[in-house]
Amino acid sequence: MNGFLHTLGFVVFPYIALTVFVFGHAWRYVTDWKRWNAASSQFLHKDSIKGGITIFHWGALLTLLGHAGGMLIPQRIYDVFGVNAAAHNFMAHWAGLVAGMLMVPGVIWLLVRRIRQDRIAANTPVHDYILLGMLLVVSGLGLYNVVFTHYDVLYSVAPWIRSIVILAPQPDLMAPVPVSYKLHIITALVLLGYSPFTRLVHIWSAPVTYLYRSYVIFRKSPGTKGA
Repeated sequence: MNGFLHTLGFVVFPYIALTVFVFGHAWRYVTDWKRWNAASSQFLHKDSIKGGITIFHWGALLTLLGHAGGMLIPQRIYDVFGVNAAAHNFMAHWAGLVAGMLMVPGVIWLLVRRIRQDRIAANTPVHDYILLGMLLVVSGLGLYNVVFTHYDVLYSVAPWIRSIVILAPQPDLMAPVPVSYKLHIITALVLLGYSPFTRLVHIWSAPVTYLYRSYVIFRKSPGTKGA
């Protein structure tokens, strides 16, 4: 990759994606709040979603937690707690393998379900297929990297991500990284920028208040029997 494309891909584009991600969510929330939801198709065909949606969500959750813990926290912090680079890589490998083996089949399940179920297919907009296709590409590349490449990202990809976050990009860190990892990162950034305009916005409205809200109390109506 020449210098211009490398700078475009690992300095300019990440900030474009992050800017669209932030302002896209704000714009969507203000202008389209009535459709700020998961747009679930469960009511169209309940039985076919059960297994796929479960493994997909567990895979997505493990992926987010794994990337946040593995990429945003420097190795020196792990060293303080007695977790050296070898142990960190070992944990990252197996966590990534589990996440990928949940995420990829989960996305395929949901995609096939939307194609094969006539009622769901008739009510599925094009952007839902695009979203599932992007999720499959990103998660598929991630699983491929875990299984076949075994590249050490602790001193290349991870510090590059942190440099982007602190607004001091170091694109040179990405120069020796294998192409499959670069594709994984670029496609993930595309998905990040696209996400505000999809059903993925519902992850920011998780019903956490259910954990501590007051119980709903049901009382019998006066004068009724068996209520």
